Amino acid sequence: MNVECDRRAYLGLDVVFASPRIRALLKQAEQVAATNAVVLITGESGSGKEVIARAIHHHSQRRSKSWVDINCTALPEHLVESELFGYERGAFSGAEASKAGLFEIAHEGTLFLDEIGDLDPRVQVKLLRILDGAPYYRLGGVKKVNVDVRLVTATNQDLKAAAGQGRFRLDLYHRLSQIRLSVPPLRERREDILPLAAHFIQTQRAGLGISRGAALALEGYEWPGNIRELRNVMIRAAVFAQGGEITVDDLPEEFQQDGFSASLVNLSMLGEAERDVIAQVLEKTGGHQQLAAKTLGISRRTLQRRIKSYGLCVERNALVRVGSHAG
Repeated sequence: MNVECDRRAYLGLDVVFASPRIRALLKQAEQVAATNAVVLITGESGSGKEVIARAIHHHSQRRSKSWVDINCTALPEHLVESELFGYERGAFSGAEASKAGLFEIAHEGTLFLDEIGDLDPRVQVKLLRILDGAPYYRLGGVKKVNVDVRLVTATNQDLKAAAGQGRFRLDLYHRLSQIRLSVPPLRERREDILPLAAHFIQTQRAGLGISRGAALALEGYEWPGNIRELRNVMIRAAVFAQGGEITVDDLPEEFQQDGFSASLVNLSMLGEAERDVIAQVLEKTGGHQQLAAKTLGISRRTLQRRIKSYGLCVERNALVRVGSHAG
């Protein structure tokens, strides 16, 4: 199945999309990049927030300088401050040598703080001062550090609500959201599902396709884990697929029902009753279910469910009865 899409690369990260919403969002990122405004990127986990952050750096005047990124949940709370702001030798047990923080490393470049909503409250205060232009000390330091850094942050939380609950500083929220960009979840831009799926497949097995039934199943799924979940599903399917294309049977169990529902929608678009279409194909194939499933573009498992659901009886490889709809 050939899928038309746009492809771009930001700092070595491939971006594949077909939806107008992502195209418009990347255009906004390019416009924002021309400024030094602090940017807050919001969206569900796995929706592609880092792509937008990288696009901002890529199009900015700082693109030849450092790109530094960190997930605020990736480090224990007691290490976040030392990683961001650095420390001097002897500042704490184990600090055997001085170390520059990520702000210093990103000097004249871009610092991306992912999952900013999980930042320790004490660090939030120090971050606010830096955003206001104040120099800071490394941990255990006696000499102030001045940095010139473009800050881009991202979160899957509602920071304004978190501020109302006392979990996030309201003044920091306002400072971080000078420009706010929102990344829509994958279920709200279904045009991107098949291009992304094809891209992930090709990273594992070049030339492997996607069957019509599998494509319908992928497009009909809600993708609570967004692009990250899609990548994992397609890599697994590509590894274990037996033929030249991925079928519904190669997808996880939760996709089987989605595949059957989406396939029925497609069958109904042919202008005939779903039951009659299935019955006609079974008759033409002499009741050969595997061949009928291939003709319909669905898996054999899906076809068998529909045979039972619609009261179709197949015996000795022949369609012998068309019963009433079983519901």
